[in-house]
Amino acid sequence: MDDPAPVVTNEPTREVETAMKYRVEHVMRRTGAATAVGMVLLAAGHAHALQQAPALAEMVEAGTLPPVEERVGAEPEVIEPLESIGIYGGQWRFGLRGSSDHNNILRMVGPQGLVRWDPQYLELVPNVAKSWKVNEDATEFTFELREGMKWSDGAPFTADDVMFNMRDLVLNEDFAPTSPRYMADGKPVDVEKIDDTTVRFTFAAPYGDFLAELASPLGQHPVLYPRHYCSQFMPEYNQDIDKTVAENNATDWQNLFLAKCGDIEIPARWGNVDKPTLDPWVVTEPYTGGATRVVMERNPYFWQVDTAGNQLPYIDELVAPIAQDVESLVLEAIGGGIGFQIRHLDAAANRPVLAENREKGGYEFVEAAPPGGANMIINLNLTSKNDELRELFNKKDFRIALSLGMDRQAIIDTALLGEGEPWQQGPFEDHPNYFEKLSTQYLEYDPEEANALLDGLGLTERNAEGTRLLPSGKPLKFQIDVIPTLQPEHVDMLELIEQQWAKIGVDMDINSLERTFFYERTSVANDHDAAVWGAQGSWVPGEIPQQIVPVHHDSRWGIPWSEWYKTGGKSGQEPPETIKERMRLYDQARATVDQDKRREIIHQIAAIAADEFEVMGVSKALPTYGITKTKLMNVPESMPSSWYYPTPAPTLPQTWYWAP
Repeated sequence: MDDPAPVVTNEPTREVETAMKYRVEHVMRRTGAATAVGMVLLAAGHAHALQQAPALAEMVEAGTLPPVEERVGAEPEVIEPLESIGIYGGQWRFGLRGSSDHNNILRMVGPQGLVRWDPQYLELVPNVAKSWKVNEDATEFTFELREGMKWSDGAPFTADDVMFNMRDLVLNEDFAPTSPRYMADGKPVDVEKIDDTTVRFTFAAPYGDFLAELASPLGQHPVLYPRHYCSQFMPEYNQDIDKTVAENNATDWQNLFLAKCGDIEIPARWGNVDKPTLDPWVVTEPYTGGATRVVMERNPYFWQVDTAGNQLPYIDELVAPIAQDVESLVLEAIGGGIGFQIRHLDAAANRPVLAENREKGGYEFVEAAPPGGANMIINLNLTSKNDELRELFNKKDFRIALSLGMDRQAIIDTALLGEGEPWQQGPFEDHPNYFEKLSTQYLEYDPEEANALLDGLGLTERNAEGTRLLPSGKPLKFQIDVIPTLQPEHVDMLELIEQQWAKIGVDMDINSLERTFFYERTSVANDHDAAVWGAQGSWVPGEIPQQIVPVHHDSRWGIPWSEWYKTGGKSGQEPPETIKERMRLYDQARATVDQDKRREIIHQIAAIAADEFEVMGVSKALPTYGITKTKLMNVPESMPSSWYYPTPAPTLPQTWYWAP
């Protein structure tokens, strides 16, 4: 039987369009940078000849750089800036926090994947791929690449790079287990090179979420690594790989590869000045141990131009000083030393001092508004290595008691300066994925009922400090791990929760950790009792609903279950049936093309999660506010806030520029 006729999807599919048509009104006021895809007109008589930054023009004149027409290729993407055509030049400064703030760089520079989200977080648009086709049952995705596109060192970017990324890395079990992102029905994707600018991804079953997965920050793997550079660190391409490993003091070729070519979410991605990229700016001072700043300069081969034919980016250089505390970043901001930043500055406690110093610092606020979720989610580790805690944490009445033992309004009034609303988790009321029970149950402060539930669990004996005793006679005590530098208000909130839970006989200690140690302890080693994290979420395609089904390293309530899911049962820990059922439903949701049916499946997952009540939130994830210098142009006044978006990258910082 012949395959169904493919459907051209240069414009967003009806299904994706339907799924994304929700609005948070205040987010949508000013994020409407239109995007157009097509060829720049190069021949005689056309409206705009290509232009470039003056420094690049000088290099062309000197013969050290090819002409701009050759560098951008025959089919660059044409971007219409939000407000106006920009001016070349200047430096954009933003701050990094410590040695593991790599995702802040990713958010600013952007994941240059095959597709991306539009600025409103409503539609999927072409990016590295100029167009795509999807067959009717969403098992085949054919991508057309841009003719003449190049890596930042001038080497051609072709379908061979995609094949290298997929076959030699993503699908290479000797390198790493294949992510579920590139699997359907338990089988990995098949990738085929059609010609130098065409590749086809074929799945064993329908995969309606695939394009949205590619648009997420973690979906860049098909185009992340340049074959001509990164292949030298692999045994298939280097006969002397053992010598190369030894010369670089690496433990094996996999370790060497990650050190030299990085990965999406590790500092090494920004640690090698020799590695070519597709990004608007390339690293010249790397993010390595002991570094005091990261510097990135414009990519002379970047493949986007504006509607007047000017090669992007407008801004020459990104400079990111590395601070050891948030206070240093705030001082840098109010002193006028930060051009744009949301991350780290967006804590509610920082807002008064930032507001007071706006005129002095020459900046204004920019809003980042989430479509749903909680500002802090509490994950009790239901797979804890502590037998007694694990047994207790897995009792629903214990989890309900902790939720009822929290005075959320007091926490909001004190730690969040009165901004917030008690909330468990999930999309907001005006979102089509809203699920009332999961979001609103057990929010009332009822210490009397909390005590009754704990008594009912047999935890009636207390020590002299008033802490309930476990059956072993030990105090009911556990730690909650937190990164104090990521969202400082989390520590303030936990300090209040610690006091409130003490009143019902539960002794909780706050365990503050540097981000790298936090991840190792909570997402890898599973050594934590409990942990907190931000839980913004809307459950749209491409966004992993990790707080209702444990399929991600941020599902800190069941990391071994997540590992079991991601490895197809080869490692990790087999979960209980209630979890396995949600995993099966999640796979169905990812496969579903019809977005109404997809929503029904997501709500089935949410219903089970609501009945089980494994995780708890505190307050709605309200809009946060960063700063942007008043002379930095084409920056939206408001933008969506989501890691899966990821803020602010889809607003296209390469189109921002400095007004005279």
